[in-house]
Amino acid sequence: MHIELTSANFDKEVFQSDKPVLVDFWADWCAPCRMLGPVVEEVAQENPQIKVGKLNVSEYPDIAEKFGVMSIPTLIFFKDGKGVDAFVGLVPKSKIQQLISK
Repeated sequence: MHIELTSANFDKEVFQSDKPVLVDFWADWCAPCRMLGPVVEEVAQENPQIKVGKLNVSEYPDIAEKFGVMSIPTLIFFKDGKGVDAFVGLVPKSKIQQLISK
């Protein structure tokens, strides 16, 4: 299960999290985002040691801009409140798993 991230909860859920957080920057109108969505859900279910959040860039462009998200989908992996790695575009589940297990 993932967390819907918003301006109201982003700091608490990502920066103050006691677990690493994978954030999926996406939008409804983005076909690759819709294709990646089920993969991100699988990753969330299979990795209870992390949090998975989804942020709709159409609703919260300020947050996407803050992290330099220029293309979607973008996945950013946060540890201790800092973005440590990122993927842009449609990536296979195996690459996401590698990122998490580093």
